[in-house]
Amino acid sequence: MSETLSKHATGRPLVQPSRPGIELGRPRLAIVLAAGRSERLASVTGGGSKALVRMGGLSLVERAVRTLLAAGMERVVVVVGYQAGPVATVVNRIAPDRVRAVFAERWELGNGASLAAAEPHSAEERGFLLVTTDHVFSDSALEPLLAADRPAVLVDHAPDPSAWAEGTRVSLHEERAVAFSKELGDPSIDCGAFLLPPSAFDAQRRTQERGDASLAGAVTELARVYPLEAVPLPPTAWWQDVDTPEDLRAVSNRLRRSLTKDADGPVSRYLNRPISTRASMALAHLPIHPDVVSLVAFLFALAGAWALGVGAGVAGGLLVLASSILDGVDGEIARLRIRASAAGSLLDGVLDRI
Repeated sequence: MSETLSKHATGRPLVQPSRPGIELGRPRLAIVLAAGRSERLASVTGGGSKALVRMGGLSLVERAVRTLLAAGMERVVVVVGYQAGPVATVVNRIAPDRVRAVFAERWELGNGASLAAAEPHSAEERGFLLVTTDHVFSDSALEPLLAADRPAVLVDHAPDPSAWAEGTRVSLHEERAVAFSKELGDPSIDCGAFLLPPSAFDAQRRTQERGDASLAGAVTELARVYPLEAVPLPPTAWWQDVDTPEDLRAVSNRLRRSLTKDADGPVSRYLNRPISTRASMALAHLPIHPDVVSLVAFLFALAGAWALGVGAGVAGGLLVLASSILDGVDGEIARLRIRASAAGSLLDGVLDRI
């Protein structure tokens, strides 16, 4: 543990940042740490990398990368280590012109050492977004951090007890983070997302030279030099750290619930969505394109109209209900895979009107 962390862990006065903040602008580069081993998910991974665990049609690492691309990142660098080959294969085929995997030779030392491997790929950047692959974020969670313009960390000020027990606690001074450690008693925890300047790499080197190769040590060292703004998680957003099979079930449930819309009427909310979202979670793992689901829903509607026309009321009603449910599945699968497109929305709208 570094000297800074020791002071905070024992309740001594907070360290004061010694310099004013620096302006970073909106980042163009994101770095994803996906090098670690996860023994607590061994029953799910079978000894493979946690980054390749799938939920809602995507592996954890692909979900992290696609979330960042959807948020406007121009480039994403994914740091791999354990099971580097299989993870890099998945990463390098997501968007070859914008996403690449890099290997951290010293990944076993800690996630701070993994961060160091990305330094050569961040040249000429004023700042970068840093996330870990085992943290899943809702659509709007990262936006305030991306807009912070200064070194910052996304903070959950009201975590549930299990998240607080597992999370990295954050010591705050005047809405700025000054120390990070699982040993702190502070109520806030970080969400595993940071907006950092290039000097974060210098901070990481200093802490590693003192024997601390953790990311918490590196960002604490950085906070001693530059203020690290504590950006609160938006009230309507959510995040989930995935360390255990229970966490995996929790994030799957959150993903499913996120498929509902505020504009849903009573029939959709209480009848269609409970069925369609469960169907979408199951179908998202299959190689089914959402447009195919749109066409199937349209065919069900035609069959239902024909059945009603010939007096088969029960069959017609069931077919129309099935069409209505399937009409939600196509968009839900696209959102789960973070692949919604204008063309798909246009096709869905045209078929609805026909």
